[in-house]
Amino acid sequence: MIEIKVPTVGESINEVTLIKWLKNDGEYVERDEVIAELESEKATFELNAEQAGVLKTVGKEGDTLNIGDVVAQIDDTAAKPEGKPAAEQPKAASQPAPAAETPRAAEQPQSAPSNVPSDVKASPVASAIIADKKVNPKDIQPSGYNGKILKEDVLHALEHPGRKPGVELFNRTEGREKMSNLRKTVSRRLVEAKNTTAMLTTFNEVDMSRIMAVRSANKDKFKEKHGVNLGFMSFFTKAVCYALAEWPAVNAYIDGENIVYHNYSDISIAVSAPKGLVVPVIRNAESLSMAEIEKKVVELATKARDNKLSMEEMQGGTFTITNGGVFGSLLSTPIINIPQSAILGMHKIEERPVVINGQIVARPMMYLALSYDHRIIDGRESVSFLVRVKELLENPELLLMGKDPVKTLLEI
Repeated sequence: MIEIKVPTVGESINEVTLIKWLKNDGEYVERDEVIAELESEKATFELNAEQAGVLKTVGKEGDTLNIGDVVAQIDDTAAKPEGKPAAEQPKAASQPAPAAETPRAAEQPQSAPSNVPSDVKASPVASAIIADKKVNPKDIQPSGYNGKILKEDVLHALEHPGRKPGVELFNRTEGREKMSNLRKTVSRRLVEAKNTTAMLTTFNEVDMSRIMAVRSANKDKFKEKHGVNLGFMSFFTKAVCYALAEWPAVNAYIDGENIVYHNYSDISIAVSAPKGLVVPVIRNAESLSMAEIEKKVVELATKARDNKLSMEEMQGGTFTITNGGVFGSLLSTPIINIPQSAILGMHKIEERPVVINGQIVARPMMYLALSYDHRIIDGRESVSFLVRVKELLENPELLLMGKDPVKTLLEI
């Protein structure tokens, strides 16, 4: 009998949460086959079978396990079944569920009926009641995270037959769920950033006309040539890299009594994932082309949505860009992603009246916000950095080399 233990996933990580079993107790598994999904305070990762054999689950979904704890056992002496392995009835807890919610161990039945539609998002107990009472999931108003049906929702539907979801706007019920390790880490780091930095925010606005014109004129050829859409993030990343080179304090951080400067730009991009905010890193962004940046953004965002980001992909950024505009935010003050010293907030593009050459015209404008640690970055540096970013974005041709071609030619 081989023991499968919780692996070491990081220097500072002591415990993980068992999110769900991907294989059932008593099922024959192959070597290196994924058997479970675990979550640390920074990322979600998979647990593989070290040998082929019959799986015996030890940990329960929702359990908090220490590094080195036994999660499962595998009987490697068991003979492999001929044909398709005869698996036990699947557990309700292994039904597809929103990644951000960890099922409570106390609510897990040993098995659940298999006639519950696979696309129904429900807790284990809720799934069992739905199948047993033959309740139509469409008649249930979900109250859980990300539209998940909870036990109370099913009971309420049984007590009020015929009442359609959405008719009752308010009720006196409450829901309680355990915070995921990732959410707890996000909470701790945000409070730490507010309490340990002298955070200040400076604002500016950028006319997006030129960038939008460049995108409109070249998006089809760009997609055909590079196989990826031309988005705003590549323009902002390029502009930030040039500005960081000119104002190195914005790309530095405080380590005790020292200031550590970076001669490279590892740009963190804030991504909203099912389990909360994650911040994967684009390495050496200053050396990447526009297409390479866009491809990396798509890769990291896709991994974030699928909870497939590795620890390495989320560590070591030197500066962060966050885009609240995708959710409709017009203006905000982003919080520094410690130990970094600054973060740039993008916002919604909105047509507003502006004065150009004495004339009032409508232009697509975006507010920019730079939150920074005043202990290391002075007001002159922060404002100048943001003004430089604005200049580069309003004149996209400068992004080729970071300088005015004519002035470079004349060496002025």
